[in-house]
Amino acid sequence: MQRQGSFAEAEYAGKKRQTRRDKFLADMDAVVPWGRLVDRLVSVYPKGERGRPPIPLERMLRVYFVQQWYGLSDEGLEDAFYDSQALRGFAGIELNRDPIPDATTVLHFRHWLERHDLTKGLFDEVRAMLERGLLMRQGTIVDATIIAAPPSTKNKQKARDPDMHQTKKGNQWHFGMKAHIGVDVASGLVHTVVGTAANEADITQTEALLHGEEEDVFGDAGYTGADKRPELADREVSWNIAMRRRIIKALPQTLRELAEPVERALAQVRAVVEPPFHIIKNRFRHKKLRYRGLKKNTAQLHTLFALANLVIVKQALLAQPGG
Repeated sequence: MQRQGSFAEAEYAGKKRQTRRDKFLADMDAVVPWGRLVDRLVSVYPKGERGRPPIPLERMLRVYFVQQWYGLSDEGLEDAFYDSQALRGFAGIELNRDPIPDATTVLHFRHWLERHDLTKGLFDEVRAMLERGLLMRQGTIVDATIIAAPPSTKNKQKARDPDMHQTKKGNQWHFGMKAHIGVDVASGLVHTVVGTAANEADITQTEALLHGEEEDVFGDAGYTGADKRPELADREVSWNIAMRRRIIKALPQTLRELAEPVERALAQVRAVVEPPFHIIKNRFRHKKLRYRGLKKNTAQLHTLFALANLVIVKQALLAQPGG
């Protein structure tokens, strides 16, 4: 006997107006390279020799990406799939036929990704796809942002996360980690991601953020002196590091009039680094860390920035033949 659809499903099917969620999911369904990502992971995905067969890998990837896009906890993700026909349709889940991954299943999938360092593989696979005509590699902008961690000690360990530290920015103290990124100047795409505690100076990660083929490097005043560090002294690149404001103010008037337009022009170039941070913090709602430990949170950053890259070039990918 044919299953009678729920009132919610009937209402969803009868909708004439496409919501922003529908549009976003349809666009991401089109631009995410599902086949490449599945191929990258499938060799180590559990085969389910014992017990019930595992949920198909692509479906679990879709579920995991929904969690990243909407900043959901494991329990909140399970509830969201029960509540939203759009999300179930995106993941290929049909009620009464396909199981909705529960919070424990999602947790095990995330731990599997972390255990095998597979989120870095997802990031690398997306980057490799985008290198064909989108990632230019002539110049890199380096920057970092602080992501807050819960400072409370009201938890099982009775302590704050030992991997996280506090740092002072301006007149305010922040506790958490730093996401350091290297961004392609021409496309605005993130090509390198490094996670550290928040008290790690930006300049110490400069070498790790360069891919080695760039001719120009851009950074804010936090990277002053990068060219003189031993690990970077032999780099044949043009260093375009912002001058500290107090130094500009101390210049004679004639020199200041020359320096300020140059600094404004360099600031416009460095502004290309801001969209990836905006996407993960505001669109993906990743303003505060959900997990404990640098390894888990850096693994999540690789996924978030891979997905942010796809959002940045979404229109270009959709405009391609077959997009």
